[in-house]
Amino acid sequence: MICRQWGGPEDLRLEEVNRPPLKPGQARIRIHAAGISFATTLVIAGKYQRKPPLPFAPGTEASGVVTEVHPDCRRLKVGDEVVAVLDWGGLAEEAVAHEVNVFPKPRNVGFVEAVQLAISYPTSGGALTWPMALDVQKGQTLLVHAAAGGVGMAAVEIGKILGATVIATAGGPRKTAFAKAHGADHVIDYQVVDFRDEVLKLTGGRGVDRVYDPVGGDIFAQSLRCLAVEGRICPIGFASGTIPQIPANILLVKSIAVMGFNYGYYVGWSPHDARFEQADRTFALMERIRGWCEAGLCRPHVDRTFRLDQAAEAMRALLERSVTGRVAVVMA
Repeated sequence: MICRQWGGPEDLRLEEVNRPPLKPGQARIRIHAAGISFATTLVIAGKYQRKPPLPFAPGTEASGVVTEVHPDCRRLKVGDEVVAVLDWGGLAEEAVAHEVNVFPKPRNVGFVEAVQLAISYPTSGGALTWPMALDVQKGQTLLVHAAAGGVGMAAVEIGKILGATVIATAGGPRKTAFAKAHGADHVIDYQVVDFRDEVLKLTGGRGVDRVYDPVGGDIFAQSLRCLAVEGRICPIGFASGTIPQIPANILLVKSIAVMGFNYGYYVGWSPHDARFEQADRTFALMERIRGWCEAGLCRPHVDRTFRLDQAAEAMRALLERSVTGRVAVVMA
């Protein structure tokens, strides 16, 4: 599925193209399933922080089987079932990825569900567990926004694994029920009540210790006001379309911290490509997530699947906000 100009999903075209060349340190993967996220729609519109060279196949997360490895690869072999983080090229039958961005697929997770393990789960896992980010501890209270989305669902599950009390926000009864089913202790329908008031009621006026925010805008501003003293908030994205301005006086008065977390830095999507120097760190995180999956503690969920020629339809479903968990494009 090729993007030849910046635009919307309807501008993508299904084409036959040459196989991508295999370079040193890379593996070729026959893709079984690829993920589509809100970020994918920004990439094809030319609005993401990183712009691939035109033309390109969008898609940065995939699962599949290794069919070829460069001789200098040490960890992968032909036949391995894997999940991969891609620079781009996921919406295709085949892709090439750097070995440092390819990880073993959990044995008990299917290829379709496994697409979430490339980016959604490590984004939430890194943000919640790494010391310089939220560093969630047992007994703390964690507020997760957009809890029915890909990263939000993962954050709810991982928060519970870490021993936190999880308060989840989502819009509508279907999405709040979904967040509850994935482990949230309390769910708040922000379409019905003011989440700030509800959070303060649930915490006896104290506020929460940690906030995981993929939404931004006014959600971020109100989250600052329901943080406990010495709390932390982590902006993950700005699905609302509004980048919040941070009032430093609130940080000062409550001794709270804003902890940014960009998983793209660790997998090569930032101006400084840190995927090689951070490889041990990301591999350790992915192994931890794989262990959680194989223990049945993480349950990746795909709301629906689409064929490759229906990729534009999959993106529209995301933009209509009718999805719980994730959507996937299945090649076979």
